[in-house]
Amino acid sequence: MILLFNIGFLEISWVDIIDIMAVTMLLYQVYKLMKGSIASKVFLGFLLLYLTYLMVNAAEMELLSAILGQFMGVGVLALIILFSPEIRKFLLLIGKSTTFSRENLFKNLPWKKNESTDQFDINPVIDAAKTLGGSYTGALIVFSRESELKFYADSGDRIDGLISKRLLLSIFNKNSPLHDGAVIIHNGRISAARCILPVSDLENLPAQFGLRHRAAIGMSETTDTLVLVVSEETGQMSIVRTGKIHHNMSIQEIRKMINNYFLEEKESKDSLPQTKFETIISEEQSESSEEIKGESQERSSVI
Repeated sequence: MILLFNIGFLEISWVDIIDIMAVTMLLYQVYKLMKGSIASKVFLGFLLLYLTYLMVNAAEMELLSAILGQFMGVGVLALIILFSPEIRKFLLLIGKSTTFSRENLFKNLPWKKNESTDQFDINPVIDAAKTLGGSYTGALIVFSRESELKFYADSGDRIDGLISKRLLLSIFNKNSPLHDGAVIIHNGRISAARCILPVSDLENLPAQFGLRHRAAIGMSETTDTLVLVVSEETGQMSIVRTGKIHHNMSIQEIRKMINNYFLEEKESKDSLPQTKFETIISEEQSESSEEIKGESQERSSVI
């Protein structure tokens, strides 16, 4: 072991420096994971209790040290029980970001690289969201690029149908048995409806965001998805991505964010031929000016 310097009776080496930096990074990631949730307060209380145990043990207070020592003996098991949701979220985050996940591993195979999967036309989704917002009908639509989200799709009713405005409007109709939940869209088809999504436990969300917005944030935190939310109270539309919510967006902004979400994967595949989705981009750019003119004329007529 190569010594770096001494602090009194302590001998500090390069291994100790690396160990301290690794622990610091681990604690910082744990702090980011639990920031804004009630688990952060529980973790802080447990940390203070552990520091108290170290001080009591160093002061040789035998009775108090024995009591706290018995509690610390089952501390690891208590932490697993108390922080089971956070541990699950942390493992999901690692599994989602690693290059050895199932989607990323099989995506890089030679015969997979030659496959060109055409993307779907997003116009029916945009038109349906606009109609739902105008009628103050709540909606929750999940877009997935790679994973079929089988776990969440199985929690609802399988559909496997082509995307159309009428189908989306009928699903989210207030009298429909499928309206209470989320719709999952994968590979250009409506995979399932009435799906149950994980709910975020963030404490600093504004009061205007209800359970539907919390479910969208929780889904985007645990999976690589983009979620479109239509508020039932205000009719406003929001986009949620990687735990961040973009509220009260216009039709053009929503269209752009959905396009960018699907084009993120396409940029790394320059050798593939032009897909249907890329042709839609050029058509939408020409239509965006007409939509802006139409909305300005509607506003002027209302005024």
